[in-house]
Amino acid sequence: MDEIGVGVVGCGNISTVYLNNLPHAPGVKVRAVADMKPEVAGAQGARFGVPAMSVDQLLARDDIQVVVNLTVPASHGAVSLSALSAGKHVFSEKPLAIDVELGRRVVEAAAVRDLMVGCAPDTFLGAGGRLSRKMVDEGKVGRILSGTAFLMSHGMEHWHPDPEFFFKKGGGPVLDVGVYYITALVNLLGPVARVQSTTATGFPERIVTSEGPRKGYRITVETPTTCLAMLEFASGALLTFVATWDVWRHTHPPIELYGTEGSLRVPDPNFYGGVVEVSDRGGDWVRQDSQSMPLGRANWPAEAPTRANYRALGVADMIAAIRTGRAHHASGRLALHVLEVMEAIVKGGSIEMTPAERPAAFEENDAAEVFDASVTPPPPSPKPAPSRRRPAKKRPAKKPTAKKAKKPATKKPKKSVTKKPKRAVGKTSKKAVAKKPKRPVAKKRTAKKPAAKKKKTAKKARRGR
Repeated sequence: MDEIGVGVVGCGNISTVYLNNLPHAPGVKVRAVADMKPEVAGAQGARFGVPAMSVDQLLARDDIQVVVNLTVPASHGAVSLSALSAGKHVFSEKPLAIDVELGRRVVEAAAVRDLMVGCAPDTFLGAGGRLSRKMVDEGKVGRILSGTAFLMSHGMEHWHPDPEFFFKKGGGPVLDVGVYYITALVNLLGPVARVQSTTATGFPERIVTSEGPRKGYRITVETPTTCLAMLEFASGALLTFVATWDVWRHTHPPIELYGTEGSLRVPDPNFYGGVVEVSDRGGDWVRQDSQSMPLGRANWPAEAPTRANYRALGVADMIAAIRTGRAHHASGRLALHVLEVMEAIVKGGSIEMTPAERPAAFEENDAAEVFDASVTPPPPSPKPAPSRRRPAKKRPAKKPTAKKAKKPATKKPKKSVTKKPKRAVGKTSKKAVAKKPKRPVAKKRTAKKPAAKKKKTAKKARRGR
């Protein structure tokens, strides 16, 4: 099997799991990484033993056939178009672009050049998504009539080191996390035909509380953070979708589907595994864990796994499709339809969708072949990497403020302590002044003075009588 070279553009937070998982796709070799910040690319390159370079240098390499686009959402469309122009297949992080028009240009550019374009999320290809799809396709709950989907939290500023882009155009709960839900629903129920929605912004400003250089930074919110939508599918199913970053706590399940013969609970579409629950005609929920299926075993975080995380599975599936000539599943056309649905939700009102197709089911044998499930933890970072990330400019900025704060704090108490004893002893003789350092003597004299005053006042009182 000939190796297919991969170049990763964008070395932010999400790149770590991609760089960790990509080597587990058969016949795949990560050959280079790039980022708009050279020091960030250098740190990730050193961590994973991959050369770091500029984006132009990466796109010019002949030994790179596939570009994985992990830039911020606002750059997804432009970077993907540049990679396609350079003759590379592209797999992009979600969303495909920040608007449908740009997303359509990406899909059309790939088709004209006979190249493949794929897009996250690929979580519906995991064991939990495949088991849910199997239940629907086999009619375990009959024909799906309706359903609910709830994406509710209080945003990203409490955990992400640099969360500003989440609250700008191309971000928000629908485009950033709701994309997992809508993609999973299209996989289960088919394309959406119509969207009706209303939106709001709960907090006009967000404060970063996560640890890091941006802690305390204030972010102006420029996208809706609460969206309530009714999705009408081409199959006739109706689904209520709630996406919000304005909720502290709730008890809603991620996705529930209600059919003519029962109900189905789908696991969190943000992950690859999970438990599927089925209720037959109002009976008790019957749980079926997907952990024993390919790509269902908990593997993340590596030191104490609690969930299945096989990000880059969509890249592996696309590369397998490049080799065999078959269609891949997390395709650009699927991502474009999902983007159109999301844009309609954020825009608000009642909007009809462009006709689309349901993706083909991801078969069990394909899942076992395209990705090696024995995921290992990421290699430790070298010692120089953390020192590069520490902002050298901020240390001198902190020292002067600390010195200024200390000087007045130390001077004021000294003045107040020395002045008081001087005033108290100043009325006495030179001997008293000489005995200032002896605190016990000063205390005795101050104790005698009031006694002397009391006697005088007593004599005066007698005279007055």
